[in-house]
Amino acid sequence: MTAAYDDILLAQVAALPALPGVYRYFDAQGNVLYVGKAKQLKKRVSSYFQKDHGGTRIGHMVSKIARLETTVVRSEAEALLLENNLIKSLSPRFNILFRDDKTYPYLKLTGNGTLFLKAVPSASGTPEPQTFPRVAYYRGSVEKKHRYFGPFPSAWAVKESIQLLQKVFRLRTCEDTVFANRTRPCLLFQIKRCSGPCVNLISPEAYADDVQHAERFLKGETQGLLQEMEARMMAHAERLAFEQAAEVRNQMTALSRVLHQQSVDTGTDTDVDILAVRVLGGRACVNLAMVRGGRHLGDRAYFPAHVEDAHALQGVEDDGQPPVAVEIQVLEAFMAQHYIGIPVPAALITSVAVDKVLVAALSQQAGYKIAAVHNPREQRRVWLEMSEKNADIKLARLLAEEGSQQARTRALADALDLAPDDLDVLHIECFDISHTAGENTQASCVVFRQHKMQSSEYRRYNIEGITPGDDYAAMRQVLMRRYGKLAEALRTQDGSGEGTARLPDLVLIDGGKGQVSMAREVFTDLGLDLSRIVGVEKGEGRKVGLEELVFADGREKVYLGKDSAALMLVAQIRDEAHRFAITGMRAQRAKVRMGGSKIEEIPGIGPRKRAKLLQRFGGVRGVESASVEDLLGVEGISRELAETIYNALH
Repeated sequence: MTAAYDDILLAQVAALPALPGVYRYFDAQGNVLYVGKAKQLKKRVSSYFQKDHGGTRIGHMVSKIARLETTVVRSEAEALLLENNLIKSLSPRFNILFRDDKTYPYLKLTGNGTLFLKAVPSASGTPEPQTFPRVAYYRGSVEKKHRYFGPFPSAWAVKESIQLLQKVFRLRTCEDTVFANRTRPCLLFQIKRCSGPCVNLISPEAYADDVQHAERFLKGETQGLLQEMEARMMAHAERLAFEQAAEVRNQMTALSRVLHQQSVDTGTDTDVDILAVRVLGGRACVNLAMVRGGRHLGDRAYFPAHVEDAHALQGVEDDGQPPVAVEIQVLEAFMAQHYIGIPVPAALITSVAVDKVLVAALSQQAGYKIAAVHNPREQRRVWLEMSEKNADIKLARLLAEEGSQQARTRALADALDLAPDDLDVLHIECFDISHTAGENTQASCVVFRQHKMQSSEYRRYNIEGITPGDDYAAMRQVLMRRYGKLAEALRTQDGSGEGTARLPDLVLIDGGKGQVSMAREVFTDLGLDLSRIVGVEKGEGRKVGLEELVFADGREKVYLGKDSAALMLVAQIRDEAHRFAITGMRAQRAKVRMGGSKIEEIPGIGPRKRAKLLQRFGGVRGVESASVEDLLGVEGISRELAETIYNALH
């Protein structure tokens, strides 16, 4: 930064108000460096510029600050919520960042609990789907017209809960379109996992009772439910209705077995999140365990980025207060970022004490009081100890895997005489060709950098205009498309001395001499460095571990040895390219066979909605035979869009 620019920045800092708010630092390219909150903006931001931080992490960040932005808010709690909303959306370089996972899965009961009680049988006597609610796995935004239970930590936890409901309460799981077209009971009825409502083998009233019992089970009201079921069994027995009494007895037996097998809290805490944090070797792990309806459903580990950078900046922000332990800092960052847009249970159990302001902010956001306890007793203590142990195990596994992967990267760099300034930036791209008897040819490109596969940078290329089955022509086409513009940018860059265009350090080709020769021709035409091209040639009998490396610049073949760490990394990257190409080719083939393109051409139908339609109705023919009302049952399909689909297919 120039001195004049420093003066402008310092003038901005001097003009800040002594009010709570959020500040953002930007570098000269407009990238966000850091997002922070403050009780007093002026005091906090000024602390960054009042002394020379030297070559520390703080000094490194401050030296990059080109401008700042601030937002004044009404309270520290409001500042905290805004800060973490911005952190999630902007991904600053020096904040603790947790990956924004997909939405959590839920267990869904169709209907809102009142519609099916009012429903009446159709004139033909055929049971209506809405009369008998369906239990299903669900991921997405919740709707008021249905009932949702969760969130669950994984799809496995939801599916296990559905299996429990099938065993105990025998609720249906079939789609409405399947339900409406049944003429005899399905296999689930035969194995006593469904009560057969589709063919009138259970009355709506009896099915409604099962649904209500299932709801109570999911809410954790297990003891009351067992007492009520026992009273019903005795009432049936007194009326000499022994078959009905036996049915209730069997339900109670199944439910008792489930409760015995599960870790269930019969106290007041039916929905609890248990959060344990561990920090070691510059990495951190937050293990989140979920208890829903009194049942422990499993856990999930989260590994944040930028822990050391963010902790170093804390020294500036302490304002004379005792430093906050890094474990507390990580856990508070997780809670603030994770619970944005996610339902928060009223009880949180934490391995370390967290700031009361954070808990108050979460309560304000949720609309009800949230309690955070870090020294629990009895069953909750068992849950916390279990979560802490899982955090230890998962962090140790991560460190071991990262160490192993870095060792593989180093071994490959040494074996091929690659000499990047920093192994973290070693950039490898790998190509593979896939087709079905010459049809639906696709090329894949996968990227390896920072010691791991970068799936967000993967690319697929549809290969056209070649002789079917000509893998050499396909390889030529994909390499020209991948590196043609890059070569042009490099030539422009060489002339000006500026720019950021950069070739990968290594280009792996899944193939032997023929494929490498084609890659050499392309790189020669583009004026690129041939030493970067390496082919992975399969060994005798195509056995794993016998691969040889073929070079485009004339070097002799190299056999690294089946136990070589470098060969393990090459095989890992090659196999990922093959997997990515195969999945793309299969999807393309399925699209052609199923006629999915016919649906995709309808305005408003993208890949996701097309997939949901095909899944719901079993293919294009099923979609074509569906009515507008049937189409409305698919998530994301409005009435207007349903009518558009119906008209387009008819």
